[in-house]
Amino acid sequence: MHDGVYPAVTAGAAPVVEAAEEPATAPEHKEGDAHATPHGRPQAPVAVAAPVAAAISADPATISTAAANLNKVKGGAFELVIYEKTGLGDGRLANNPWLQELPDPISRVTWDNYITMSIADMNSDDFKFNILNGQEQLSNVAEVVVNGVTLKLPVYASPGQAKGTIGIALGYGRTKAGKTANGIGANAFPAVTINKDNGFFEYSAVDVKVNKTSETYNLAGTQTFHTMMGRAIVKETTLDAYKKDAKAGNEPVLLSLSNGTKDTPNNVNLWEDHPRLNHKWGMSIDLNTCLGCGACVIGCHSENNVAVVGKDEVRRGRDMHWLRIDRYYTSDMTEKKAEEEGVGAIDKFLDMEVPSDSPRVVFQPVMCQHCNHAPCETVCPVLATTHSNEGLNQMTYNRCIGTKYCGNNCPYKVRRFNWFKYADNSAFDFHMNDTLGKMVLNPDVIVRGRGVMEKCSMCVQRIQEGKLNAKKEGRRPIDGEIKTACQQVCPTNAITFGDLNDDTHTVTKHSKEPRMYHLLEEVGIQPSVFYMTKVRNVSASEL
Repeated sequence: MHDGVYPAVTAGAAPVVEAAEEPATAPEHKEGDAHATPHGRPQAPVAVAAPVAAAISADPATISTAAANLNKVKGGAFELVIYEKTGLGDGRLANNPWLQELPDPISRVTWDNYITMSIADMNSDDFKFNILNGQEQLSNVAEVVVNGVTLKLPVYASPGQAKGTIGIALGYGRTKAGKTANGIGANAFPAVTINKDNGFFEYSAVDVKVNKTSETYNLAGTQTFHTMMGRAIVKETTLDAYKKDAKAGNEPVLLSLSNGTKDTPNNVNLWEDHPRLNHKWGMSIDLNTCLGCGACVIGCHSENNVAVVGKDEVRRGRDMHWLRIDRYYTSDMTEKKAEEEGVGAIDKFLDMEVPSDSPRVVFQPVMCQHCNHAPCETVCPVLATTHSNEGLNQMTYNRCIGTKYCGNNCPYKVRRFNWFKYADNSAFDFHMNDTLGKMVLNPDVIVRGRGVMEKCSMCVQRIQEGKLNAKKEGRRPIDGEIKTACQQVCPTNAITFGDLNDDTHTVTKHSKEPRMYHLLEEVGIQPSVFYMTKVRNVSASEL
């Protein structure tokens, strides 16, 4: 059996088998085994999501065969889909700790593969599985029997998944990949079959048996809530409404004043404004094009020497990602519906956190917003976080004493605290503490030490390089010349960075569009990062 990755094969050819390896088996999942091993590595780890498309033939004989197979499915059996996650893929790069710690775009789980199942099936009398996935809640473990192979994995509730279906990701359960990947999760490749008629791999199966076990397991996720609970965090509108009014869905935020009038947060200042006479750096994020792939997260990790902390620290809420992608589902409960049906406040918000049976999904990248009235700066007792004259919220690491006041006062929760010295620490043996691994580090960015806060810097090292290159040529930086790491790797160009003092820059044009809005604008901290309202091509009743 293979250790989790098949080499490339031509259509119709059987996969190459490495006889020297033992079959990869699922690790034992018991209560309490979520803690890291002595080397800081989890017993069973992560991934990301993007389904593998099996070859589909329009041949009538093939369709008839598929229909006949469906008719053979017994009551209580499941249909299995084996897929690839966005980051880990088929597992050939499973030994890369960045990919293991990259949260799955949908589940937001790291360092594990698992069985995805519909909430209805998990709540059924046959299972009664736990559908919560928090820091302390344990996931139930189930056995999946398919094609003579038994896989034992924790079960994760996936809103919107079809009843009677389950999913398992490839790329895990490797045995000879390296210190990071070995022993993480279960190997789903043995459940893949080859169609005897056309030689194609079959990444799905029917008549799959799922058996409940008495075991439990801790999954490590970076997001434990599902919906916006009625808040306008992601602003949306319909295409028809947008055509009639470009500001549709982006109603202005107004604050009530003591004199009985209302005004915008920008005009209700608690602090004196300081002009940015030279550069004023800003960023726009188009929610229409962001698909939550996570490439920006990995780009930020590699550019800024962000530490990998392992499953146990992620489970404790100590992940070090400078940039996160929030995933939200829609809910059937709304403010309007609660008012019409007379639902009380507590029940209303409880129902708002329950995703719809067929929810829509939206992704929102969130990093340090580089607020012009930054609340983190006003509470730092040693001025370790200050504002530059170009609009950047900057950190002086050797001044920080680790009070964490700035993290407490940040409404976006994007600051990270170094609980340990992740570099040169054998408990976090990923890539920062050996000679070969350190060759991956960016020499232009310092590696932070224990006891200091860190966060997105807008890739200030790239800004400085771009400014110096432009200065040597006697000009200002041109549009697109300076790119942050997240912008550079974004496959859909959802992120745009530039100088808001330069009208030729795309980001300046975006800042004047009717779709532009600031996240949590009502707080009045005037971020330098702004978002573009998401426009959906649906009817108003569907929004």
